[in-house]
Amino acid sequence: MSDQTTTAAATAAYPSELELFLAGAWTPAEGRKTVPVHNPADAGELARLPLATDEDVDAAVAAAQAAWKGWREQLPEQRGAVLRGAAALLRERAGEVATLATLEQGKPRTEMLGEVELAAAILEWYAEEGRRAYGRVLTQRSPGSRISVVREPVGVVAAFAPWNFPVVNPVRKAAAALAAGCTCVMKPAEQTPASALAVARALADAGLPDGALSVLFGNPPQISKRLLGSPLVRAITFTGSTSVGRQLAELASRHVQRTTMELGGHAPVVVLDDADLDVAAAHSAYAKLRNAGQICVSPTRFYVQEKAFDRFLEVFAGTVGTLPVGSGMEEGTYVGPLAHERRPAAVASLVEDALERGATAVCGARGPEREGWFYEPTILVDVPESARIMNEEPFGPVATVTPVADLDEALEHANRLPYGLAAYAFSGGLANGRRLGEGLEAGIVGLNTYAVATPEAPFGGVKESGHGSEEGIEGLDGFLATKTLHEA
Repeated sequence: MSDQTTTAAATAAYPSELELFLAGAWTPAEGRKTVPVHNPADAGELARLPLATDEDVDAAVAAAQAAWKGWREQLPEQRGAVLRGAAALLRERAGEVATLATLEQGKPRTEMLGEVELAAAILEWYAEEGRRAYGRVLTQRSPGSRISVVREPVGVVAAFAPWNFPVVNPVRKAAAALAAGCTCVMKPAEQTPASALAVARALADAGLPDGALSVLFGNPPQISKRLLGSPLVRAITFTGSTSVGRQLAELASRHVQRTTMELGGHAPVVVLDDADLDVAAAHSAYAKLRNAGQICVSPTRFYVQEKAFDRFLEVFAGTVGTLPVGSGMEEGTYVGPLAHERRPAAVASLVEDALERGATAVCGARGPEREGWFYEPTILVDVPESARIMNEEPFGPVATVTPVADLDEALEHANRLPYGLAAYAFSGGLANGRRLGEGLEAGIVGLNTYAVATPEAPFGGVKESGHGSEEGIEGLDGFLATKTLHEA
């Protein structure tokens, strides 16, 4: 069967009518405004998506508040059983979910299958970790007295999930809130609705009570203001740009809603001359072009020690040149399209600015001559720090490579920006590795690895890349209030 036939058959499987998941009910458009959902590989329309009204948002919040009492009173093991059931259903439906997600987001289907598996693993992690939201009993201050500390769910959570990981991001938000005993109203990205709805369906089919989760789509500022304007919403969790994060934080301040923010990054990579350069360069190519560079922890600014520069660049560029670009539904594709129509122009603008300021393109620096929203994998050298791409996250398949004299200069460049989500370093020396691990200003550091997202480890940034963590034992903190009980 040809790639075109396979893609056509998959496209036919995409739902012709998308819905909202409102208070446990699948709610069609029925007079609501709709917007198109596109396939980024060919820019074709997949379906129309209904947008929630203000009344829909209010109904979702009211339903979440009503469901909270019963959900929080369920035993952690009972809540965990729902999450484990949803994980099993996602694995059972992995092929279908991966196809839907690839069609609307663009990343290769093989990569999307891995994302579905990670989402299932996150659900299982929170199913267990929800049983370990421990308190403690303190030493007595007087005979017969007792002081105890307990953790309690905060209430209704507003969750905002972006499009770059259309299955994992909704799971990260919903699983943490639900495991803590909270209920959730989620607004995923309008570009990738079927993926988020597949997560909601798995949770609903696993026995999640009506109202404990709603999934709404709509105009982002309108939905945000309506959700955070409700005093019933007690926490928000957001993944997205720093600029939008600031706006949400301002909205949240009116009702003093607690916030978990995973915001923008601009991940540096330090490569020292004592590293295994061939391995570092090859791994860097694969990591940079995963999801076409549309990852908040994607490596972008490479600072390579002068003695290692030529060899690293040779292997890096050589590997990049071997990675096939195409539709995510085509067998063998490694680099898919960018997720929506604004991204190619945004990436091109950054590249063109760098070239105008004296940078040199080792490869790429253009959009391919094909349908869809693609941009060729690009490596830039001789890029001045004044170039926009050295200061703005490209969120695309572009990397800059800069020579540095030593570790100290590398750290100075790496820590120059106000962002601190992820940073990476490659070195074969133990002492250098320790200095890099301590010196890189980021919430997540990968030493000789780009594998930095696992359910067991906290995922979050510092500085203007946000606060709070997802996953790990820290992942429940944003949804649990601390209560101290003093008994005489």
